[in-house]
Amino acid sequence: MLERAQRKYPPALWLVAAVAMLLTTLPYLLGYASAGTTWRFSGFVFAVQDGNSYIAKMLRGAAGEWLFRTPYTAYPQNGALVYLPFLWLGKLSAPPAQHEQLVGLYHLFRLAAGFLYVFASYDFLKLFVRQERWRLWGATLAAVGGGLGWLLILLGQSGWLGSLPLELYSPEAFGFLMLYGLPHLAMARALFLWGLAAYLQPRGAPWARWPGAWSGVLWLLMSFLQPITVLVAWAVIGAHGVVMLARRDDWRCWLKRGGVAVALSAPIVLYTAIIFNTDPLLSRWTAQNLLYSPHPLHYLAAYGLLLPLALWGARALLRAQNDAAWLLFGWVLLFPLLVYFPYPVQRRLGEGFWLVVLALGLAGAERYPRWGQAAPWFFVLTLPTTILLLAGGAQTAAHPSSPAFLPAEEVAAFLWLDEHAPSDAVVLSAFSTGNELPAWAPVYVIVGHGPESINLAALAPRVAGFYKRDTSAAKRVTLLGEFGVDYVFWGPEERALGSWNPRAEAYLRPVYDREDYVIFVVTDLPQ
Repeated sequence: MLERAQRKYPPALWLVAAVAMLLTTLPYLLGYASAGTTWRFSGFVFAVQDGNSYIAKMLRGAAGEWLFRTPYTAYPQNGALVYLPFLWLGKLSAPPAQHEQLVGLYHLFRLAAGFLYVFASYDFLKLFVRQERWRLWGATLAAVGGGLGWLLILLGQSGWLGSLPLELYSPEAFGFLMLYGLPHLAMARALFLWGLAAYLQPRGAPWARWPGAWSGVLWLLMSFLQPITVLVAWAVIGAHGVVMLARRDDWRCWLKRGGVAVALSAPIVLYTAIIFNTDPLLSRWTAQNLLYSPHPLHYLAAYGLLLPLALWGARALLRAQNDAAWLLFGWVLLFPLLVYFPYPVQRRLGEGFWLVVLALGLAGAERYPRWGQAAPWFFVLTLPTTILLLAGGAQTAAHPSSPAFLPAEEVAAFLWLDEHAPSDAVVLSAFSTGNELPAWAPVYVIVGHGPESINLAALAPRVAGFYKRDTSAAKRVTLLGEFGVDYVFWGPEERALGSWNPRAEAYLRPVYDREDYVIFVVTDLPQ
């Protein structure tokens, strides 16, 4: 299989993928090198809270879970068929040094997903770009390109129109953040692009043997990684079908392909939609998971640099009568409707549009020599934000501090819970502690993650109040009893919430007491 891949993809593409993944790995290696004896590295240099949540999911899998139950809430859960890749990966680990194994598996997943994404980008661009050198440019930019966010930062406008530049926080807007730390999204996009490439294959091509079937199978696999991207795929081929119908250009063929693809890829999407709207806990999770799109001008700043090339590329593809190009045109028309659709995670619906901009821009650079001479300069201007992100990650990795690093004494307390607490134990702690703890010990916490901690807005002040001196004993006992708390964690973050001393409570017995970290087991609560 490797030999076939080497024959299919030019050596330069392997080099692009290898360099991109090496660059994104160096900050993590630096983090482990910087940790020393007083700090432990979390394994992440950006979006650390989400990173901890992925390791926590893997740890739940290692603890024997086959259905996902978030460790970031203590409400009763039924379990669901979501986040399965993380649960399965976790089953490849075992004590001792399990956290390091989990982080290692996560980054191996990231490396593999990054290579697949680069290859899939190349295959997708091949439908619109004839020359290999331009396809290589496209695969490079798909991996490490960005917009003009760096210019906003230099101008002191990082919060322009109430939002950071898209390159800094939106993995669906470009590709670099996926390669840097979000492997499930990178692999999902690879399957998305390969599915579109299969859908667009001309008659007689290998993948067109069973029209729509390959797309449906690829997107079914994608639904285990990111179900919402399947919705984007459906919308894109639907827009393509409408365009072909308007042109009266063999639209029945595309309707058949699209219908087969949708039917085959639907099961997990339908299951996810039903369970997240009917399950009491998951529906509350959905209500808290808000990912709104920024001001439209942010999208112009993101993609506008390549807009002149893209306009010429659209003209060239129209003149060349490239049938596949009509999918790009339909997608362009659809894009504003997707990213501003009244849906809580509307920003996710912009998934993959960066490849549309690249395909059109590269087609323009390829077919118009005058633009082609200037194109590399346009492309170079897409790189500074990526350089800033890498430099920021290296800076974080080189100077141990929270949240990317944890004090060694805190990790020792976590590992005590890992060894002594049952996997269904509930631990009460501050929010920041609650985010880190489930990545080291397979326990449940009350608060610790934005979307996954159910009723966070109501519970966060109750948890903070638990550690305050003037909170009544009745309120503390009520909170402990309501969630069946087994352990109370008391470290620097908890002390920062208030001056209450849990040693004075008869129903709390210290079972771990080292340095500034004490763990209390909850005994008989007063009635």
